[in-house]
Amino acid sequence: MKEAEIRRLLAANLLCVFTIVLTAVVPAFILDGFTILGTHLAWLCICSVCVSTLNIILHLVLKPNLTPKRSSFAHKISRFLKCCIYFFMSCILFHAIIVLYGAPLIESVTETFLFAVLLSTFTTLQCLCMLGPNIQAWIRVFSKNGAMSIWESSLQITTICSILGAWFGAFPIPLDWDRPWQVWPISCSLGATFGYMAGLIIAPLWIHWNRKQLTYKSR
Repeated sequence: MKEAEIRRLLAANLLCVFTIVLTAVVPAFILDGFTILGTHLAWLCICSVCVSTLNIILHLVLKPNLTPKRSSFAHKISRFLKCCIYFFMSCILFHAIIVLYGAPLIESVTETFLFAVLLSTFTTLQCLCMLGPNIQAWIRVFSKNGAMSIWESSLQITTICSILGAWFGAFPIPLDWDRPWQVWPISCSLGATFGYMAGLIIAPLWIHWNRKQLTYKSR
């Protein structure tokens, strides 16, 4: 395992963390009255768009899973459309799961869906950028010892941390504290965001620490 590859992963992940921090700071200078808590839906949109854009750019620049095959333009268009469909289906699926876990079914539909979009950005979009619309590859990566590169190991860690963060973020909602961050879905989306950021930082450090034990099978 090359140290240079781990440094590339660390740099890319830190750039993602920095971008999320900027989404909480920069809009306040442009939009009047912007705050994460006060205008949470606006922040959800801004964060999802910025993180999505950055991850797509990083994938195109770094090309962590570049294959030697050359595909036709029609194949690339078909792949892009499939990715869009998979991402939309992921948003619908997350929305349904969140409702099943107790989110309002009819009230706060916009809030719930935007939270689902944020979760899809932190999880599904990463899989689409790394593995494409290939469900079998997704299953392989998230199975035991299924990762074949440090990028896939990072994908495992950030995805799990994002979902766990969202889950832990739901715990304060029913408490009788009457805090503004207890309004749905602020604590969950902040939990998912902090979980995602923690995963981005933990992943390269964990990979570096265990680099001698990690052996990746060749494709």
